[in-house]
Amino acid sequence: MIKEIKTLTLFASMMSLGIASSCQQAANKTAEKSADTTKKSKYLSAPLISEIYTADPSAHVFNDKIYIYPSHDVEAGTPENDNGDHFDMRDYHILSMDSIGGKVTKHEVALSVKDIPWAGRQLWAPDAAYKNGTYYLYFPVKDKQDVFRIGVATSKNPVGPFKAEPEPIKGSLSIDPAMFTDTDGSTYMYFGGIWGGQLQRWKDGKYDANGSKTDSQKENEPALSAKVAKMSGDMLSFDGEIKDVQILDKQGKPLLTKDHDRRFFEGAWMHKYNGKYYFTYSTGDTHYLAYAIGDNPYGPFTYQGTFMNPVQGWTTHHSILEITDKWYIFYHDTELSGKTHLRNVKVTELKRNADGTIQMIEPILN
Repeated sequence: MIKEIKTLTLFASMMSLGIASSCQQAANKTAEKSADTTKKSKYLSAPLISEIYTADPSAHVFNDKIYIYPSHDVEAGTPENDNGDHFDMRDYHILSMDSIGGKVTKHEVALSVKDIPWAGRQLWAPDAAYKNGTYYLYFPVKDKQDVFRIGVATSKNPVGPFKAEPEPIKGSLSIDPAMFTDTDGSTYMYFGGIWGGQLQRWKDGKYDANGSKTDSQKENEPALSAKVAKMSGDMLSFDGEIKDVQILDKQGKPLLTKDHDRRFFEGAWMHKYNGKYYFTYSTGDTHYLAYAIGDNPYGPFTYQGTFMNPVQGWTTHHSILEITDKWYIFYHDTELSGKTHLRNVKVTELKRNADGTIQMIEPILN
């Protein structure tokens, strides 16, 4: 009883200091992490590989073969925090497979942080593209000032090794590059992420190292948005200005910062279906995958709903790909490790209703 009174008194004191919310977030994360390591779940899909930990799978078909460009999770011994310092990846291994359900090959190191001249630490979620006989690997990494930028590396082989350009892409910032080539041959990069992705620390083209650790902190204003830029012909730079990816509700109003169940957090992806552009993304701290539909690559996009419920583990990140007249979603969870920073990639079929809306996916079956 005495312990309970002391606990209540401490909590009341914390409330008066205005920090109860952050404590609750920390408690939620601790509970989730504990659940990860103890819960015996039944899963919709099995990990594609188990010899290394992989996450953030960006999938493409090149030359009639499926290639997956994931992060490579490692146990770095870094304490977990909201900046994501415990996600301390050092290199990339590309995966390939001839068909869904077929043998998965893990290839040798495609690119290492030590081979990127301007890099400091943390190679996060990559993506790839192909044009004019060259494969392009796009990657976010913190520079030597600890600011996330996006770089590009090239190879004549889809699995590398890749050679990084000497500088990051001019004007690039934040994380999670996702490459989309439209039917007219134009290629676009979608990118950005709040919290550890640092998007909230950029204003008027300048980075504020002392800026917010979470989002804009303006609860009743439009939420921070992902970014989109058209790529130049050589695929090494942006062709024109970086634009905001605007997500609107069905009344035409922007989603607000406080709308954590719907607003953009990170992990953008773009695909096209029946002439419409599907912008899909993670809601982050609420752990959903959501989607919005537009009429062109720049949007605006009208929010439609969520299409994947939370996976095991804190993060959720995906890609969507059409293969032989079926659609598939590549994603990750923590089935193998039970630890939020040691993940494994998976794939399952993505199904739609007759009107083009995406059916809900339940990654955990019990």
